[in-house]
Amino acid sequence: MSTLQAARPGDLTDLADHFDTPEALPPEWLCQLDLGAPRRGIECLDEGTRLGKRLVDVVAALTLLLLLAPVMLAVALIVRLTSRGPVIFRQVRTGLNKRRPRADRRRDEGPFPDDVGEDRRALQRRREPAFGKPFVMYKFRTMRLDAERDGARFAVAGDARVTPVGRFLRLTRLDELPQLWNVLRGEMALVGPRPERPEFIASLSREVPGYIDRLGLKPGLTGLAQIINGYDNDVEGFRRKVALDLLYLQNCCLWNDLKIMARTVGVVLTGKGAL
Repeated sequence: MSTLQAARPGDLTDLADHFDTPEALPPEWLCQLDLGAPRRGIECLDEGTRLGKRLVDVVAALTLLLLLAPVMLAVALIVRLTSRGPVIFRQVRTGLNKRRPRADRRRDEGPFPDDVGEDRRALQRRREPAFGKPFVMYKFRTMRLDAERDGARFAVAGDARVTPVGRFLRLTRLDELPQLWNVLRGEMALVGPRPERPEFIASLSREVPGYIDRLGLKPGLTGLAQIINGYDNDVEGFRRKVALDLLYLQNCCLWNDLKIMARTVGVVLTGKGAL
């Protein structure tokens, strides 16, 4: 049985110790679990923790959807009246990854010519990396319809693609409320690593060591990285996010989840880390 102990700076597991930077050190309020072995994914959580997290997710998501229904209706109306386009923005994100990396001893045949049959092309597709289970994430739309006419790219501070109303929604995190539906469906959790877009994961996994390991837990509406690191989208920002996500993986428990959710309220009220 895992026990709780006070966080000690520098006392990270083998997954996160190479991110031993001031931003990645355990915050004083985080309880660290005394584990017998480092966790690699959700299957390493004990059954009580998994069931407890899911129960909290379902009860909290249902409660918040009911309590915030008037707020969400008001936001939907404002978005509809102030900008052209759909109220709800749908975007594919990458979710939980239960696969463990393994060596592929098959010969690398490279790209197939045009006259190669579909069966061999299917084999090539199966050999391509699958980083996690994709799902459709819901948000209130905060950008113009033509925001990605030149292709997918990260949002940045002062992004001109964001509508005036969208800027306020992002600052207050009201644009995230439809993700409670993702939580209810089991595609996301209340607390976990932020889900990333598939278009960016391949390059991030090459540039940021340990990036794929953060997908070992179900993505979250909030999380340790979200409240400490915010939404920086440069490489160094992603390195800090990975360190904090791996730190959360090693110390995932209901008590830490409650602490993270409580601190999320402060982040929402202050607008900390919003883009």
